[in-house]
Amino acid sequence: MSEAKSAKRTTYTGEQRIPGERDPDVAVVTCALSGVLANRKQCPGIPYTPAEIADEAKRAYDAGAAVVHIHARNDDGSPTFEPAVFAKIKEEVRARCPVLLNFSTGTILEDTSQQETIVKESRPAIAALNMGTMNYSKYSREKKSFAFDMIFPNTYSKIMRMLVAMNEAGVKPELECFDTGHTNGVWPLLDMGLLKPPLQFSFIVGVLGGIPGTVESLQLQTQIARSMPGRPHFEWEVIGISHGHWRMMAAALALGGNVRTGLEDHLYLPNGEMARNNGDLVDVLVRMVRDVGRRPATVDEAREILGLRSDA
Repeated sequence: MSEAKSAKRTTYTGEQRIPGERDPDVAVVTCALSGVLANRKQCPGIPYTPAEIADEAKRAYDAGAAVVHIHARNDDGSPTFEPAVFAKIKEEVRARCPVLLNFSTGTILEDTSQQETIVKESRPAIAALNMGTMNYSKYSREKKSFAFDMIFPNTYSKIMRMLVAMNEAGVKPELECFDTGHTNGVWPLLDMGLLKPPLQFSFIVGVLGGIPGTVESLQLQTQIARSMPGRPHFEWEVIGISHGHWRMMAAALALGGNVRTGLEDHLYLPNGEMARNNGDLVDVLVRMVRDVGRRPATVDEAREILGLRSDA
């Protein structure tokens, strides 16, 4: 790519995108380091402690990721939303690298006070925001039974509380949409002024209860986003869960989207070997980005593309 071409960037003022060129050859690569469910019995590389999570963030950054998505764990691997733990994770990551931080806020509880505190006190660049209620299940074809079967409730009142906290802290909401209704349901929040473009969508595919992992799913989700009242500017990435992960990365890259990998989403390399760490997965994804004629965004480029605050 020529220097002139690579220098073309989109310009932002606050949250609003000024018409300009968003280089389609640039893709933001995110790495989801651990998730909330996977453990070391399933994959020895899953990080638990703040220092381990920060080490994985550094591996992902060194491999080419501009953003890391983080769930906090207790030292025994159990999930936690203690604000002090998230603060410690931020401190440990910042001591190692400048990668952009995306903190999880997902909870099955109606009480979001801990999540609001994390957003306001730690002020990550981005915070994930689940955009609708759904069945959230995992089924085993071999056992002919469900590994787990739950409801993930995300009412508008819950979503709006989190949006208020994010807006007050200057944190960018990552709109996590597991199905088409989640994507379509964004427009009232735009109408109320709680969301402002450019929007950042994550289209999660492959979760039972949500949309399947197909090219048609991505095309439908992006079309819904484009058809919203006011036609808001937006960026989107795909999150491919478990089987089909790498195919969905390829599909997103071909369709012009951003991409996410990591031990939260998939434990295996394309050849079927288990990844040793998150760096292994990002190495593969960055190679895919380059193989289709695109390149991974730097941290500064990702900050500009996603419309993040300058000190994020």
